[in-house]
Amino acid sequence: MASFESRLNTGLPLVADGGLGVVLSAAVPGLRTPEEANLRAPEAVTAVHLSFINAGADLIETNTFGANRRKLAQHFLEEDLERINSAAVKLARDAREISGREVFIGGSIGPVGRDGGEATAEQARILEGRGADVFMLETFYDLDELEEAIAAVRSVSALPIVALMSFDSDAVTMAGVGARDAAARLRRLDVAAFGANHGRGPAAALAALAEMSGDGAVLAALPNVGLATMAGARISFPHATPEYFGDFAADARALGARLIGGCCGTTPAQIAAIRHAIDEDRPARASSPARGRTVVAAPPAVEEPTELARLFAAREFVVSVQLDPPLGGSVAGLIDAARSIRESGKAHVVDVNDNPRARARMSGLIASAAIQRDAEIEVIPHLTPRDSTIAGLESLLLGSHAEGLRNVLAVTGDAPEAGDYPGTGSVYDVDAIGLVELMTRLNEGTDFHGRAIDAPTSFFPGVAVNPTADDLELEIDRFHRKVAAGARFAMTQILFDIEFFDRFFDRFGGPSPIPLLVGVWPIRSLELAVRVHNETPGIVVPENVQERYRSAGANAAHVGTELVHELIDRAREVAAGVYVVAPFRRPLGVLDVL
Repeated sequence: MASFESRLNTGLPLVADGGLGVVLSAAVPGLRTPEEANLRAPEAVTAVHLSFINAGADLIETNTFGANRRKLAQHFLEEDLERINSAAVKLARDAREISGREVFIGGSIGPVGRDGGEATAEQARILEGRGADVFMLETFYDLDELEEAIAAVRSVSALPIVALMSFDSDAVTMAGVGARDAAARLRRLDVAAFGANHGRGPAAALAALAEMSGDGAVLAALPNVGLATMAGARISFPHATPEYFGDFAADARALGARLIGGCCGTTPAQIAAIRHAIDEDRPARASSPARGRTVVAAPPAVEEPTELARLFAAREFVVSVQLDPPLGGSVAGLIDAARSIRESGKAHVVDVNDNPRARARMSGLIASAAIQRDAEIEVIPHLTPRDSTIAGLESLLLGSHAEGLRNVLAVTGDAPEAGDYPGTGSVYDVDAIGLVELMTRLNEGTDFHGRAIDAPTSFFPGVAVNPTADDLELEIDRFHRKVAAGARFAMTQILFDIEFFDRFFDRFGGPSPIPLLVGVWPIRSLELAVRVHNETPGIVVPENVQERYRSAGANAAHVGTELVHELIDRAREVAAGVYVVAPFRRPLGVLDVL
């Protein structure tokens, strides 16, 4: 049999197989991962390989896309790494022998993650040792990671490499890598071909190839059948006709593709259509495939700084009042309270919690937009990544920006176990540091993954810091990272003794690098002070403070007011301002304290 590179560069394009893992997952119930089928259902793996060979595939990929040590460990299969990879190559070779056809075996290797070179090299060594003819590095979206994987394979093997990235319909990966830029870098590497696989479907793959073609590049295209959806517990794919895939193959060939196949959702029917289109030398369709759109972000708007930023810059002592969003569907009472706070002249801004104590309330962002618009006082909404995915956070932030919100405090948020829905868990695609990074990137005109947005934002991001944390070293490290991520101001956890603040920044090694508001709370009873100390994570009510409440007896409420005044006076010496937590169910009671 001629070498893979010889066949790749002469004669008709090679036809690859289709969506092996998806077919196996549907055929073999209870798999922890598709690669487990190599050990649990080897006959099914061989049968799927044969179905693609019989459909006309010149290359079949081993069932090893996620069979690296790091990913197998997620399913407690890392001890079977060598068995799974060895069996995968054997089953592909068995299918080739049964068919009697000359078929190349591509060792499939998917992304491992950053610093995954050792795991990639380990897997590549096994695949070559068992008889793979070529390596298929596929479904990458981070170009640096793909380059690392290529280097890792090259450290243990001289076999040909096909390098594939996954693009959306704009010819951009999830990490913001454009197909043209990817091609420019991949051309310089030792790969037999590069191109697009997985992604949003054939049209997206063609858009990427249109950006990659030229200069004699040898390209490959193995797209999904289209976007998947869930039908109950079953993954469902669009009903792409074989004819549609035949037309795709003709277009891909015209753009320079020398290896054409499919990925998730593609069946032997689509592969047979690709085979037929190539064998009959079908011409490309008259209309050129859509090229990825060029996204030009609008220049940042020239905006006045927020009132909060202006106050910090002027070194005025800032006072904020912290409010909780309503539990019901009306924001009228909260707007009235915020308006009264503004009219009192005793506070500059208000800040609004985001589902405090993990109890579902009105969105803090929506409530803040209503307050800022109708009460005419600037707001600092809190936002936690606990309840939303990255996409959800981006949507919330972009909508809030359109409503005029600029100051946003990134907070971790209370654990769901403390709230109304203890069995639901958390999202946390990113933590509070990642949320600040997201706002910083939106300000720079890109989304979280680096893709350009239509208009940059102008957020003034803030972060929380807890001088009473149990693990101060961890809290200090996180505060450093929050500042590095782009935080512009900070707000402490509620303090009842300013000495915690002093000790924290002594350990920190100097004053806060960003303006900082100290949190104070006029607790009105000994019972509440004791309960907060013992039952509220992250808040410390020192014994000397509790003793003041005990000694006050019926005058405990006066102690709360007195203590807040003392803390505000001390904060004037060390901080940029304070935020005062409004009394429970009596938000305007804060005016009496101030």
